[in-house]
Amino acid sequence: MASTTINLQFTSELETTLSPTTNTGQEGTKTDDLQEIIIEQAGPEVWKFVSPLLDENSGSTLLMATSTRFNVLNQKALKHQNLINLKRINDVRYLNKFFESINTLLPEGGLYVNSVETYRIRKERIIERFPIGINWILYFFDFLFRRVFPKLPLTKKVYFYMTQGNNRVLSKAETFGRLYCCGFEIVSEQQIGKELYFLARKVREPYFDYSPTYGPLIRLKRYGKGGKLFGVYKARTMHPYSEYLQDYVYRNNNLDEGGKFKDDFRVTTLGRIMRKVWLDELPMFINVFKGEMKLVGVRPLSKQYFGLYTDEVKEKRLKFKPGLIPPYYVDMPKTLEEIMASEMRYLEAYEKHPLLTDWHYFWVAMYNIFIKRARSK
Repeated sequence: MASTTINLQFTSELETTLSPTTNTGQEGTKTDDLQEIIIEQAGPEVWKFVSPLLDENSGSTLLMATSTRFNVLNQKALKHQNLINLKRINDVRYLNKFFESINTLLPEGGLYVNSVETYRIRKERIIERFPIGINWILYFFDFLFRRVFPKLPLTKKVYFYMTQGNNRVLSKAETFGRLYCCGFEIVSEQQIGKELYFLARKVREPYFDYSPTYGPLIRLKRYGKGGKLFGVYKARTMHPYSEYLQDYVYRNNNLDEGGKFKDDFRVTTLGRIMRKVWLDELPMFINVFKGEMKLVGVRPLSKQYFGLYTDEVKEKRLKFKPGLIPPYYVDMPKTLEEIMASEMRYLEAYEKHPLLTDWHYFWVAMYNIFIKRARSK
């Protein structure tokens, strides 16, 4: 086991004042103290999850149990290689600010461990705890109040006034997306008991996103003509902050048939239904009316997805406006290579005969969609 210095800090339940920090040792092996406290506070499985990080990242480890950024910022004068917080993030009021504060305490490569009760785990807990019938009624109102209210402009302020952000419901996608937005990457994850523990590594400074896509109508940054980034309007089908997880999902899930991300946990249940009937695509007509897109053409791509294309296709794509109805519905390709070949055929044809090409592709796409029932996942 690598030699570490361990700072232990625990705060009162109200967390109105900061408890004194206890320094458990100088440069020496004090992992027995850390092990004892983590097992006592969180259990042996949590210790098994966090102990490997001490082997990987030798140096100072700060152990906390807090939900306020004040207690984190109070440690700003000290630099730590690792930070372990034993209080779940569901009780943090300003979550991004909390993550950003932790980012400032750690050097690049520093590790951060915390836990979250995801909405899936919470659903299972409510369903298992109460009698059949009552459990689903309670779950419905819990979902309405703690999942829907915080996201609607008219009810958001009321929700946070009543709860102060305590016991909020968070999805795995939103949690990880916020972490990536705040300069971390996920190293490992494990459900222990009724909480999902995550190990994140600091890889950069936070983005400080002051306009996250949190409402039902979202704008996603996509490449347009000439490589210009513009906001594509869509109806929300994913959990908030999911746009920051494209690289994470690709590395862990790769691509499915048709070029979509495989087993994409970011998509909500309602979102899957909306995608099947194209309700999520309707807001893109705003981009068409604004002149940023046209009716037929290759779809505007995110930075991560655009990076998967060959340089030849990238160069050709950026010569023209993207479109609402893609050549995908004409050729129905299955792999990324087939998708690029399909788009290249369209772009080369469009370059020679713009109006005729779009007219042909539009009617073939409509036939495949409404007669052959073609669908993208």
